[in-house]
Amino acid sequence: MGDTADTADTAGAADTAGAADKKQDRTAAKLAKQIGAFAKRHGGAEGQLAHIGQVGTRIVLVGSDGGWGDLVAPTFAVAQLAAEKAGLTLHEDFDGEFAARVRTGPYEWTRMAGIQLGGREN
Repeated sequence: MGDTADTADTAGAADTAGAADKKQDRTAAKLAKQIGAFAKRHGGAEGQLAHIGQVGTRIVLVGSDGGWGDLVAPTFAVAQLAAEKAGLTLHEDFDGEFAARVRTGPYEWTRMAGIQLGGREN
């Protein structure tokens, strides 16, 4: 009897793990689609993955035209899978050369530094 219960427990755990893998695949596919749409709008894109604690992992995107955006994946593994599915070139760091590609506009300046520089509050 003990063997039957152990086998049933193992099968249940495998079903749960399989369901979790399928959910991660669906999430990664959805993120990959969004990455692809961003890349299409901006003439291509590169990215960087950044841990943001328990919330997940941020996928920072920088378009060939300097446009930028980000997405949040629930885990680092899902973010990596999404980037892979989208064919996104990843950078280890958001360093000077990569960061210098980002083009900001008035909205970003008012959000990031406007208050400190005497701009209007958002």
